[in-house]
Amino acid sequence: MNNRASTAVPLGFARRIDWGVVLVEGRALIGLLLIMAIFTILSPNFLQPESLILMTRHVAMNALLALGMLLVVLNGGIDLSVGSTVGLTGVVAGLMLRGVSIPGTGITAYAPIWVIVIVAMAVGALIGWINGVVVTRWRVAPFIATLGMLNVARGIALLGTNGVPITDELRGSDKLGNTGFIDVLASYPLGIPMPVWVMVVFAIAASVLLTRTPFGRWLYAMGGNLRAANLSGVPTKKVETWIYVLSGICAAVVGVLLTADLPAATPRAGESYELNAIAAVVIGGAALSGGRGTVRGTMIGAFLVGFLVDGLVLVGVSVFWQQIIKGAVIILAVALDQLQQSVQSRAAVRRAAQASGVSA
Repeated sequence: MNNRASTAVPLGFARRIDWGVVLVEGRALIGLLLIMAIFTILSPNFLQPESLILMTRHVAMNALLALGMLLVVLNGGIDLSVGSTVGLTGVVAGLMLRGVSIPGTGITAYAPIWVIVIVAMAVGALIGWINGVVVTRWRVAPFIATLGMLNVARGIALLGTNGVPITDELRGSDKLGNTGFIDVLASYPLGIPMPVWVMVVFAIAASVLLTRTPFGRWLYAMGGNLRAANLSGVPTKKVETWIYVLSGICAAVVGVLLTADLPAATPRAGESYELNAIAAVVIGGAALSGGRGTVRGTMIGAFLVGFLVDGLVLVGVSVFWQQIIKGAVIILAVALDQLQQSVQSRAAVRRAAQASGVSA
């Protein structure tokens, strides 16, 4: 009799929905749907196919950065250098399309497109590796380490171009064998922009990495409790270095795609992109303290930020007000993150109390 009564109570509790938890944890999706509804009312062009394709192409750039940022944030870190990495890797691609002079020979070498992309990604990986080494080996706080790299990478990009964008060599030459940069990377396969295809591939890869591999389990464990993860045998320094490398690679891919999309290799490209990436990650439900966050939430956060910015442009809101609104959204997202942690703590206490009551 007692056993039968005790099993009925948890089933009753399981059927009850805590709408406070639903609203707080689902804030990104709710916010995205709300933004889409508001801008659809304010602008009849918002949901037009042409507008959606353009906005999604913009979102893809931020989403790629946000995926790399998510890996760093899951560990409780931050990467402020991704925007400058975008600019530097774009400049590297532009300079290689212009040709690389071999010292002492008078020969200028021109690389095919796939080599240019790989070299740009290698530069991004190198920047990330340096960030990782400074953070893990030199014990410099991630904020300071990546802030310094932000300035270093931007300075190198400006030095390499004398501050002047590269615009005339990006299409290459059939005779030199380096054509296709813009034709391929700024193309629309099946009517969908190339950056969107790349975003989908990277999102799937990131999801598999975080949910189906030991690396993902290690990363969540490190974000939850670094000391416990270290004592459990997790290679914490190696994992932490690799997340910065992966973040740098994501930024490099954005740099190459953005250069083809503009089309221009601009040394100041990517300025403030790191803020949009952080906003997407936080709005998507990741905790800045580490240990909590998903690819799905980050993607929703990227779409929310992108649709918000492009929607404000469509309805003619001043660029100054755009900055204010975007900043307010970031503050609200962090405040809701704190609220979410509070709600989860109360829910855990309530479940524990209910469980103890049932046991009694």
